[in-house]
Amino acid sequence: MALVLGCVLASAGAAFVLLSWWRFWRMPVVTVPVSPWPGYGYLALAAHQGLDRQQGIRIDVRHYSDPQLIVKDLAWGRLKVAQLTTVELVDLCSRLPRRCPVVVLAVDESRGADQLLLAEDLPGMQALRGQTVAVTPTSLGPFLVSRALERVGLTLQDVNLRNLPLREMPAGFVSGELKAAAMYPPFSSWALRTGKARIVFDSRSLPGQILDVLVVDRAYLDSHRDAVARLLRAWQAAHRYAVKHPRRADTWLADLQDLSAAEFATVQSGIVYTPLADQLSLLAPDGAMHTNLLNLQRVQAQLGLVPSLQPLPQVSDAPLRQALARH
Repeated sequence: MALVLGCVLASAGAAFVLLSWWRFWRMPVVTVPVSPWPGYGYLALAAHQGLDRQQGIRIDVRHYSDPQLIVKDLAWGRLKVAQLTTVELVDLCSRLPRRCPVVVLAVDESRGADQLLLAEDLPGMQALRGQTVAVTPTSLGPFLVSRALERVGLTLQDVNLRNLPLREMPAGFVSGELKAAAMYPPFSSWALRTGKARIVFDSRSLPGQILDVLVVDRAYLDSHRDAVARLLRAWQAAHRYAVKHPRRADTWLADLQDLSAAEFATVQSGIVYTPLADQLSLLAPDGAMHTNLLNLQRVQAQLGLVPSLQPLPQVSDAPLRQALARH
């Protein structure tokens, strides 16, 4: 009798394992690129902690050392989902309207984390006239620099912009080659470590103007709306995990960004995260996100950073509503 019972239990255990594996491999896989920026780490944290599987999907994290490669891969259709700034999004949609994705989530708002750094031997931003300022290839850098220069009566025409990969900027301050650069963590944190640069302007002076968003290819969203809704829930689950286990989560996220615990805490103080339930009005038709993108496009066009009268990125609250309904 005991032998029979043992066989039955063993068979049941094997069936359970097979069923678990079958459910695992049946889960939709969503590829999510993650580049250096603390706000982008939460979907990677969800995958690391298995929070994605709890929501019925598997997140395939693709690590990018250069954020601009994500924009390029999205533009070429090699990515269906991406995290990027609204500045980069408006830039992409203005230049390649047919590749313009849909905004489905506000990942975060930068309130101090996007920064203009100045070499220690420059007295202030007034001294930037005629100087070279390092920026990234998209319009995020020029946008930040232009807003900073306005404070001292200068324009982009008063400086020389130089496209430079973010990873090369800290070394530029050390060598003395760079006098100014538009940066954000972890790259700006690495530059500050050198003692050769200081922050003279940041996004606290631009409330509501620099947002990071989760965008989805339009065709992919039409055919994978349920998976996108599950992705939003996994993002929220990661934030809840970080609240419940702050030391464990912050240590993992800091290591992901190559930041110390103190550096990560400082960076986080300049980033605002909005829970899913509070994003309904933000993502609603003609809501705050639409207004933000409209105003941002207008400013970028006035600065000559993007062509005028181009299509505006679309915003959809459908995946968010589906995600909240399942909660």
